[in-house]
Amino acid sequence: MIFVSVTRLRVRSLFYLPQFVWHAFQSSAQTERSPGFLAGRVLREARNTFWTVTAWNEAEAMNAFRVSGAHRAAMPRLLDWCDEASVVHWSQETTQLPTWPEAHRRMVAQGRPSKVSHPSPGQTANRIPEPRPGRIARDLKPAQIQRASSRP
Repeated sequence: MIFVSVTRLRVRSLFYLPQFVWHAFQSSAQTERSPGFLAGRVLREARNTFWTVTAWNEAEAMNAFRVSGAHRAAMPRLLDWCDEASVVHWSQETTQLPTWPEAHRRMVAQGRPSKVSHPSPGQTANRIPEPRPGRIARDLKPAQIQRASSRP
């Protein structure tokens, strides 16, 4: 079974945005190099809200990524940088990434809020606005696929 992870983070102030973006870039690069990573997407939308969706060959691969490298270094800082955070995971048969509306539906139905030091009223009420896919988005691909597609 394929393990899917969806996260939503909102950076609470422009003051934290440069640090967040730098760590997000580092974490994205780590994701693409991680064993077991199959596919992913990142979405940045209005109000400094960031969504990620990733597919892994197993939950253990995602957990190994989560507790290592750049991602591990960024996680404690998110407590202060973000005023909204939530996550949802599930298993499915295919490597097909969910659409943003499907990711949102699952987040609302099955997700859980993550701890933040300065929760917004939306975080406290567990209100999760639907993502707006027309914003800045980036596909993530495993490093071995990127190398193969860049060859002549």
